[in-house]
Amino acid sequence: MQKAKELAVEVIVQAGDIAKERFERVEDLQLKDGFGDVVTEVDHLAEAVILERITREFPDHQVHSEEAGNNGKSSDWLWLVDPLDGTNNFAIGLPVFTTSITLMYRQEPVLGVVYEPMTDRLFVSSAGEGSYCNDHAMQARPCKDLRRGIIGWIQGHQVQNDPKAVKLRQHLDLRFRRMMRLWAPTLQWCMLAKGDIDGIVLYNSEGDDLYSGILMVREAGGIVVDFEGKPYSGMSSEPYIIACHPENMDKMIEIVQEGMR
Repeated sequence: MQKAKELAVEVIVQAGDIAKERFERVEDLQLKDGFGDVVTEVDHLAEAVILERITREFPDHQVHSEEAGNNGKSSDWLWLVDPLDGTNNFAIGLPVFTTSITLMYRQEPVLGVVYEPMTDRLFVSSAGEGSYCNDHAMQARPCKDLRRGIIGWIQGHQVQNDPKAVKLRQHLDLRFRRMMRLWAPTLQWCMLAKGDIDGIVLYNSEGDDLYSGILMVREAGGIVVDFEGKPYSGMSSEPYIIACHPENMDKMIEIVQEGMR
């Protein structure tokens, strides 16, 4: 684990520096799918740097990356790589994006590393060892009055304007002071772990950027459950998740379930 953490920290900064150096100088922008997602040459360049190191140091591990896909290995250890979380932001010159690396063991996250290059903020979380931003311990905070709270909304690309999602978004927008959509999910998870926002509602958004954030919040004292209030564990192809400080969980579940009726 120590070797994995050292590798992830070193290589994620290298990948992030590539994005920072090429910010506002995108040379190759392509539509990635039919849902409006895009990919740039920076996604591929940053990904190549990360994958080369992981496969060299841990050749028997399974690796799944946002652009390259799965390496075909079979292992209890799985690396999840999102080389540029927030590519749409990056492409339009909005400096809100990260790189995310997660190490899973038997479908549970044990290491999460997220780097925000434009602010030089490095977020690191290890199972049982807490969550840190630039070596400072992070702690999720309770919100005394959720009506004055700020929550993050995350939805999968395929959700689009699904009527149930639209209804829930509108419901949440009316019940909190602010509902935030950053187009960079890992950063929202880190903000919750750091105590900068008060909760996250995730609607059917599974990908290489999810599990580093879940670990970050858990290790910062937050709680992560499904829409029924059951503890979220393992991996799901269609996750529906609520995350916040434990003191706010009952109210968060109540609000989300109201919006789903």
